[in-house]
Amino acid sequence: MTEYTVNQPAHETEDGQIARFQLANGLRIVMMKSAVVPVVAVDIWYHVGSKNEERGKSGFAHLFEHMMFEGSANVGKSEHMRLISDVGGTCNASTSKDRTNYFQVVPANQIKLALWLEADRMRSLAITPENFENQRDTVKEERRMRIDNAPYAPVFYEKLDEFAYESWPYKHSIMGSMDDLDRASVDDVKAFHDLYYQPGNAVLAVVGDIQIQETLKIIQDYFGDIPAGAAIPPVHFDEPEQTEEKRLVWQDPFAPLPAVTFTYRTPAYGSADYYSLEVAEKILCDGESSRLYRRFIETDRSLLHFQGGMDNRIGPGLFNFFGQLKPGTELPVVEQALGEEVERICNELLSDEELQKARNQFRADFVSRLERNYDKADQLCFYTTFFDEPELLYTELDRLLQVTPEMVRSAAQTYFRQTNRSVIEIEAAGRQQ
Repeated sequence: MTEYTVNQPAHETEDGQIARFQLANGLRIVMMKSAVVPVVAVDIWYHVGSKNEERGKSGFAHLFEHMMFEGSANVGKSEHMRLISDVGGTCNASTSKDRTNYFQVVPANQIKLALWLEADRMRSLAITPENFENQRDTVKEERRMRIDNAPYAPVFYEKLDEFAYESWPYKHSIMGSMDDLDRASVDDVKAFHDLYYQPGNAVLAVVGDIQIQETLKIIQDYFGDIPAGAAIPPVHFDEPEQTEEKRLVWQDPFAPLPAVTFTYRTPAYGSADYYSLEVAEKILCDGESSRLYRRFIETDRSLLHFQGGMDNRIGPGLFNFFGQLKPGTELPVVEQALGEEVERICNELLSDEELQKARNQFRADFVSRLERNYDKADQLCFYTTFFDEPELLYTELDRLLQVTPEMVRSAAQTYFRQTNRSVIEIEAAGRQQ
């Protein structure tokens, strides 16, 4: 890997090599040539998610996932998507607890269009009362459709976090509350944008059939004169250790059947125990050969649907198990079975066969992430935004492959404690009426 700064002359790299730059305004740039197909992915991550929101002003990060398509100084309302579509490209955006991203995948000869569009809305997003009201209504309707009126969705999107966490940054939902959205003003939204949507708080990844020198020149021309912006206030999680199990019974008017979630608090992404728990996820939850799938679906036949695994975050994360109970099955039966499987992984070493299976899956996942230009760009943004180490795209696999059975057992004993567990019993209230 060759590293560059804006003050050093760039030179061309080989396919698959990572090139790094930083503009004077703080914008970090990661590029990779991948000339297999004449396609380019342009992905920009802003280091802002719902964890950055203030109390009483939730939902702002997700609101900007919509606002960023409302036009800018030289782009009309909703024109961004049309311009990309007209050249045969695709674009979209997403919001998480930790970041917001916007991306385009376009033919290689349209790279200037994609970069210009991103620069124009970074510099001059149209935050008008009309655009704000329009998108606030859109977000509220999205909330009604995806959360308020969907079976189990309030648990997945809100109650898991509200119940498992004590501190504000991760405790509140990405979508935000209706009350906070109703109270928001256009001045509130503009202040949020001016603080977080600036080059000093962003990472831009460009991957595909590109020339490094030429692409850097375009980026400098389009982004170089955008002001860096103010320093970003740090986020403090202040999450106390959980010392006793928490339980909640919640009635879901839309659930067809009762269900249950078991949630354990886990360490932040990148810690040593994090990688051990990733291996535990493969063994317990990944695919039809996993322990819990075989136990609940094939052997006991107590669940109609099961899913589980790590909810990875830069701060403290979660390990979730969700099961939809089969008619006639009582919750204590499921809880006892889960307890037996958790006790097993806490006390017994993984077999050589299971460990090899997990390692094979990690290798397959690694290869899959390198298949598409967009996936590579997104991973480069992730590793640069949070660790300033895009090389992890290639090296993180080694950390997973180095996990031993003893490390998995130790991590399981540390985090799969009943005192570190939050349980939500979901009653199918609609079936009782």
